[in-house]
Amino acid sequence: MNHTIVALVEDKPGVLNRVASLFRRRAFNIESLTVGHTEQPGVSRMTIVVDSDDLSIERLIAYLYKLVNVIQVEDLTRVPRVTRDLAMIKVSATPENRTHIMQTVDVFRARIVDVTNTSFIIEITGDEEKIEGFVEVLRPLGIIEMVRTGVVAMARGGAPLYVNGNGNGNGVHAAQIVS
Repeated sequence: MNHTIVALVEDKPGVLNRVASLFRRRAFNIESLTVGHTEQPGVSRMTIVVDSDDLSIERLIAYLYKLVNVIQVEDLTRVPRVTRDLAMIKVSATPENRTHIMQTVDVFRARIVDVTNTSFIIEITGDEEKIEGFVEVLRPLGIIEMVRTGVVAMARGGAPLYVNGNGNGNGVHAAQIVS
Protein backbone atom coordinates (compact mmCIF):
# COMPACT_ATOMS: atom_id res chain seq x y z
CA MET A 1 0.00 0.00 0.00
CA ASN A 2 1.28 3.47 -0.84
CA HIS A 3 1.80 5.68 2.20
CA THR A 4 2.08 9.46 2.01
CA ILE A 5 4.58 10.64 4.60
CA VAL A 6 5.10 14.34 5.31
CA ALA A 7 8.20 15.44 7.22
CA LEU A 8 9.08 18.93 8.37
CA VAL A 9 12.84 19.28 8.51
CA GLU A 10 15.39 21.99 9.17
CA ASP A 11 16.42 23.68 5.94
CA LYS A 12 20.10 22.78 6.15
CA PRO A 13 22.64 21.15 3.83
CA GLY A 14 22.69 17.35 3.94
CA VAL A 15 19.21 16.81 5.39
CA LEU A 16 17.76 15.37 2.17
CA ASN A 17 20.75 13.05 1.88
CA ARG A 18 20.30 11.78 5.44
CA VAL A 19 16.59 11.13 4.90
CA ALA A 20 17.15 9.39 1.55
CA SER A 21 19.98 7.32 3.06
CA LEU A 22 17.64 6.15 5.82
CA PHE A 23 15.15 4.94 3.21
CA ARG A 24 17.95 3.20 1.30
CA ARG A 25 19.38 1.50 4.40
CA ARG A 26 15.92 0.22 5.37
CA ALA A 27 15.27 -1.00 1.78
CA PHE A 28 12.30 1.28 1.09
CA ASN A 29 11.72 2.28 -2.51
CA ILE A 30 10.66 5.93 -2.74
CA GLU A 31 7.81 6.21 -5.26
CA SER A 32 7.70 10.02 -5.09
CA LEU A 33 9.72 12.70 -3.28
CA THR A 34 9.19 16.45 -3.21
CA VAL A 35 10.90 19.00 -1.02
CA GLY A 36 10.18 22.69 -0.70
CA HIS A 37 10.15 25.69 1.61
CA THR A 38 7.30 26.23 4.05
CA GLU A 39 5.72 29.36 5.51
CA GLN A 40 8.22 29.07 8.37
CA PRO A 41 11.73 30.39 7.70
CA GLY A 42 14.35 27.66 8.01
CA VAL A 43 11.84 24.80 7.69
CA SER A 44 11.37 22.62 4.61
CA ARG A 45 8.57 20.16 3.93
CA MET A 46 9.22 16.74 2.43
CA THR A 47 6.39 14.73 0.93
CA ILE A 48 7.45 11.13 0.44
CA VAL A 49 5.32 8.38 -1.09
CA VAL A 50 6.50 4.87 -0.30
CA ASP A 51 4.93 1.45 -0.86
CA SER A 52 5.00 -0.58 2.34
CA ASP A 53 2.90 -2.18 5.08
CA ASP A 54 1.66 -0.28 8.13
CA LEU A 55 4.10 -1.77 10.63
CA SER A 56 7.13 -0.99 8.47
CA ILE A 57 5.89 2.59 8.03
CA GLU A 58 5.51 3.00 11.79
CA ARG A 59 9.09 1.86 12.26
CA LEU A 60 10.27 4.12 9.44
CA ILE A 61 8.63 7.12 11.10
CA ALA A 62 10.34 6.25 14.39
CA TYR A 63 13.69 6.10 12.56
CA LEU A 64 12.99 9.45 10.89
CA TYR A 65 12.44 11.04 14.29
CA LYS A 66 15.91 9.87 15.32
CA LEU A 67 17.49 12.03 12.61
CA VAL A 68 18.80 15.28 14.08
CA ASN A 69 17.19 17.72 11.64
CA VAL A 70 13.71 16.17 11.57
CA ILE A 71 11.11 18.32 13.33
CA GLN A 72 7.80 16.54 12.67
CA VAL A 73 6.63 13.46 10.74
CA GLU A 74 3.07 12.51 9.82
CA ASP A 75 1.58 9.64 7.84
CA LEU A 76 -1.28 11.26 5.92
CA THR A 77 -2.39 8.01 4.31
CA ARG A 78 -5.56 7.50 6.34
CA VAL A 79 -6.55 11.11 6.99
CA PRO A 80 -8.58 13.38 4.75
CA ARG A 81 -6.02 15.11 2.57
CA VAL A 82 -5.46 16.96 -0.67
CA THR A 83 -2.73 15.63 -2.97
CA ARG A 84 -1.44 17.18 -6.17
CA ASP A 85 1.09 16.30 -8.83
CA LEU A 86 2.19 18.33 -11.85
CA ALA A 87 3.14 17.04 -15.28
CA MET A 88 4.44 18.74 -18.39
CA ILE A 89 3.85 16.77 -21.56
CA LYS A 90 5.23 17.57 -25.00
CA VAL A 91 2.93 16.10 -27.61
CA SER A 92 3.17 15.98 -31.38
CA ALA A 93 0.78 18.55 -32.87
CA THR A 94 -0.17 17.99 -36.49
CA PRO A 95 -2.79 19.99 -38.38
CA GLU A 96 -5.04 16.94 -38.09
CA ASN A 97 -4.84 16.51 -34.30
CA ARG A 98 -4.46 20.10 -32.97
CA THR A 99 -8.18 20.60 -32.40
CA HIS A 100 -8.49 17.22 -30.66
CA ILE A 101 -5.53 18.06 -28.39
CA MET A 102 -6.99 21.46 -27.46
CA GLN A 103 -10.38 19.89 -26.67
CA THR A 104 -8.69 17.25 -24.52
CA VAL A 105 -6.75 19.97 -22.70
CA ASP A 106 -10.04 21.76 -21.94
CA VAL A 107 -11.78 18.60 -20.72
CA PHE A 108 -8.94 17.85 -18.28
CA ARG A 109 -8.55 21.53 -17.27
CA ALA A 110 -4.93 21.50 -18.34
CA ARG A 111 -3.05 24.37 -20.01
CA ILE A 112 -1.02 24.68 -23.17
CA VAL A 113 2.15 26.52 -22.13
CA ASP A 114 4.14 26.35 -25.38
CA VAL A 115 3.18 26.04 -29.04
CA THR A 116 5.40 25.32 -32.05
CA ASN A 117 4.61 24.23 -35.59
CA THR A 118 5.09 20.59 -34.59
CA SER A 119 4.30 20.33 -30.87
CA PHE A 120 2.47 21.55 -27.78
CA ILE A 121 3.77 21.53 -24.24
CA ILE A 122 0.87 20.94 -21.90
CA GLU A 123 0.83 21.51 -18.13
CA ILE A 124 -1.59 19.56 -15.96
CA THR A 125 -2.04 19.40 -12.21
CA GLY A 126 -4.18 17.05 -10.21
CA ASP A 127 -4.17 13.75 -8.44
CA GLU A 128 -2.35 10.74 -9.86
CA GLU A 129 -5.47 9.27 -11.47
CA LYS A 130 -6.26 12.48 -13.37
CA ILE A 131 -2.73 12.77 -14.72
CA GLU A 132 -2.56 9.08 -15.65
CA GLY A 133 -5.89 9.39 -17.47
CA PHE A 134 -4.69 12.44 -19.38
CA VAL A 135 -1.46 10.69 -20.39
CA GLU A 136 -3.41 7.68 -21.68
CA VAL A 137 -5.60 9.92 -23.84
CA LEU A 138 -2.55 11.71 -25.27
CA ARG A 139 -0.42 8.59 -25.82
CA PRO A 140 -1.98 7.64 -29.20
CA LEU A 141 -1.39 11.21 -30.41
CA GLY A 142 2.37 10.93 -29.90
CA ILE A 143 3.93 11.93 -26.59
CA ILE A 144 7.41 13.24 -27.38
CA GLU A 145 8.57 13.93 -23.85
CA MET A 146 7.11 14.02 -20.36
CA VAL A 147 8.22 15.10 -16.89
CA ARG A 148 6.34 14.82 -13.60
CA THR A 149 6.91 16.32 -10.20
CA GLY A 150 6.45 14.31 -7.08
CA VAL A 151 3.27 14.35 -5.04
CA VAL A 152 2.62 17.15 -2.57
CA ALA A 153 0.04 16.60 0.16
CA MET A 154 -1.71 18.48 2.97
CA ALA A 155 -4.18 17.26 5.56
CA ARG A 156 -7.60 18.85 5.19
CA GLY A 157 -8.86 21.19 7.88
CA GLY A 158 -7.63 24.29 9.62
CA ALA A 159 -4.82 22.96 11.79
CA PRO A 160 -1.28 23.12 10.39
CA LEU A 161 1.05 20.15 10.49
CA TYR A 162 3.47 21.99 12.76
CA VAL A 163 2.43 24.21 15.65
CA ASN A 164 5.19 25.25 18.06
CA GLY A 165 6.84 21.85 17.88
CA ASN A 166 3.62 19.84 18.07
CA GLY A 167 1.90 18.09 15.21
CA ASN A 168 -1.84 18.14 14.67
CA GLY A 169 -2.19 14.51 15.67
CA ASN A 170 -3.14 13.23 12.23
CA GLY A 171 -0.30 10.78 11.88
CA VAL A 172 1.78 8.26 13.75
CA HIS A 173 4.20 9.76 16.24
CA ALA A 174 7.39 8.16 17.48
CA ALA A 175 6.07 8.14 21.05
CA GLN A 176 3.20 5.89 19.94
CA ILE A 177 5.48 3.24 18.50
CA VAL A 178 6.58 0.24 20.48
CA SER A 179 9.86 -1.16 19.15
